This record gives sequence, structure tokens and C-alpha cells, in this order.
Amino acid sequence: MNNQTSITSTLVAETKTPVSVKVLTVLGMMTLMGGTITGVMTYINLGYSSSFFNQWLSAFLLATVTVMPAGFILMTALTKFAEKFLPKLNKKFQNILIGIAMALIMESGLALSTTINNIGMTDLNQLFSTWFNTVTAALPFAVAMMLLVSLTIKPKVEALLKS
Repeated sequence: MNNQTSITSTLVAETKTPVSVKVLTVLGMMTLMGGTITGVMTYINLGYSSSFFNQWLSAFLLATVTVMPAGFILMTALTKFAEKFLPKLNKKFQNILIGIAMALIMESGLALSTTINNIGMTDLNQLFSTWFNTVTAALPFAVAMMLLVSLTIKPKVEALLKS
């Protein structure tokens, strides 16, 4: 019996996902979501020009070190909140609610960081106006993308991270 327990423990240990795979998965998800949305927002702010790629990359890197880590923490907190306070709600509906909330929150943060990157903070009226236009123009795209991710990729990423 002790030998069987040892074999079972070994098999469980072998199926654990390495931390490096977990980190790469999270980075890949952040790149997909943040890169796509900051690209759309940069296009909304500036249009397409010869400097588009540099402006997008700068906006993406700014969002990577500010908005995205906060978003990852917030998504984890919202998931725990939904599990605790909405336990009877179907997991798919929990993910839809989390996806919509994250779309609104992340959209606002990404729009702010992208707008600051693209136009600066010298004129706060222009900053607010451009931020608002960016949020409203990119919101349908972000909501669709967040819902798609929440229903397809997020459950798989959560399972991977728990393993």
C-alpha cells in the first residue's frame, strides 16, 4: 500500500505544470489582450502613419508595466468574489460577468495609459476628451474580446494555473 501511495505521489508530481509554463501563459495572454487593445486604441488616437508601430509599442510597454499587472490581480479578485458571493450562479455566467466587468475596467485603464502615451498630459481637457473618445470607440471591440476570452481561454488558463 505504501508503494502504491509512492507511485501515485510520483504521478501527481509529474503532472504538475512548471512555473515557467504558467508565467509564459500569463504573459502570452497579457500580450494578446493588451497588445490588441492598445493597437486599436493607438489607431483611434492617431490613425495609421509611419510612426504607428513605434507609438503602439510604446503604449503597449507602458500598459504592460502599469495597467496589465493591476488587471491580472483584479481579475483574480473578481473571480474569487464571484465564487464567494455568487456560488449558485453557473460558472459560464460568472465568467460572462467577470468578462464584462474586466472589459470596462481594463478598457478605461488601457485607454488612459495609451492616451497619456500618445498625447501627453499637458492639456487635461484634451486628455479627458481623447480618453473618453478612445474608451467609447474601442469599447465594443474590447467587450467582444473580453467575453470571448472569458468563455474560451480564461477557464483553460485558470485550470493550468491551478495545476
